[in-house]
Amino acid sequence: MLDYQLTEEQQMIKDLARKVALEKALPKRAEWDETGEFPWEAMKAFAEADLCGLYISEELGGMGQSVFNFCLATEEISRICGGVGVTFAASALGSTPILLFGTDEQKKKYMPPIASGKKLAAFGLTEANAGSDAAGLETTAKKEGDYYVINGTKQWITNGGEADTYSVIAITDKAKGPRGASAFIIEKGTPGFTFGKKENKMGIRCSATRELVFQDCKVHKSQLLGKEGMGFIVAMRTLDLTRPGIGAQAVGIAQGALDEALKYARERVQFGKPIIALQAIQHILADMSTQIEAARALVYAVARMIDAGAKDYTLPASQAKLFASDTAMKVTIDAIQVLGGYGYMKEYPVEKMARDAKITQIYEGTNQIQRNQIGLGLIKDAVAKQ
Repeated sequence: MLDYQLTEEQQMIKDLARKVALEKALPKRAEWDETGEFPWEAMKAFAEADLCGLYISEELGGMGQSVFNFCLATEEISRICGGVGVTFAASALGSTPILLFGTDEQKKKYMPPIASGKKLAAFGLTEANAGSDAAGLETTAKKEGDYYVINGTKQWITNGGEADTYSVIAITDKAKGPRGASAFIIEKGTPGFTFGKKENKMGIRCSATRELVFQDCKVHKSQLLGKEGMGFIVAMRTLDLTRPGIGAQAVGIAQGALDEALKYARERVQFGKPIIALQAIQHILADMSTQIEAARALVYAVARMIDAGAKDYTLPASQAKLFASDTAMKVTIDAIQVLGGYGYMKEYPVEKMARDAKITQIYEGTNQIQRNQIGLGLIKDAVAKQ
């Protein structure tokens, strides 16, 4: 592994996240994958270790608002279990709109409980007819006096039903198209706000994925994030900021698969020697290791770029998410190949890691959408240089 010149504090965060994940997630990951049980045990342990506020300022109860430190922890947790990793990271996704666009009053109310891990957050954008095409939103928020009445359904929401605080995008003026969307903070328990069934997923199965259902849900105007019409700006800036976290999840899953492949290759004997002595196996492992390190370097560089105060990071954030998730998918499949028939069995964790890796190519913008973003960014840069 490259020397990333981590500070003493950063190495401590990395080591602590791995220690808690090994103690609380590793013994239960197969069971949680089988049953779909939400990993509250692990989440409470991360809260007790003060890991839930790594991306939140000290003034709001966090550890110093660092995307890089958050990525370090997310990677180590995902290295053990992708489902637990996304549960941890999705709370940051749900609370980032409040950090970016919330008033001082909103931040002081909602962020400290999230920073302490006492409450989780979730982000509500996707709908049945509005995934990659966010302009197809159908959930509405109609202004009535001091309240907005929200109707509609959000789909595939990570931490849905388990989180207490939701950042939700809804249409306030259909005639304005994309400029007619607004963002709201909605609390679990608000009348008219309920949840659909927990989805039965291919991977990240312990992570809760549910519909958010709004039926004449009244939300006070004080719950509006930013101004009316800023909903898509809120959503896009949030996703730009959190995509390195998806990259870190993917790197962690890939590293976990390499760990398992190396362990197996040293123990499995064929033709009178461990298979790691075979050049064919060495080449697979060498490629896996190199691809992971390249992905990690890109994710870390983008996270540090954001922490340094960069104003425009849409293109590199998309590159980090794209490259790391594609790497995770390839590396986990290669890990299965190293383990052969054993790799295909649930008794060994690499088949779960491959299932977990797939979603990183899909959520928070499919990798096809990332390529669109990167292409548009390249055009923008070229025009700016003329």
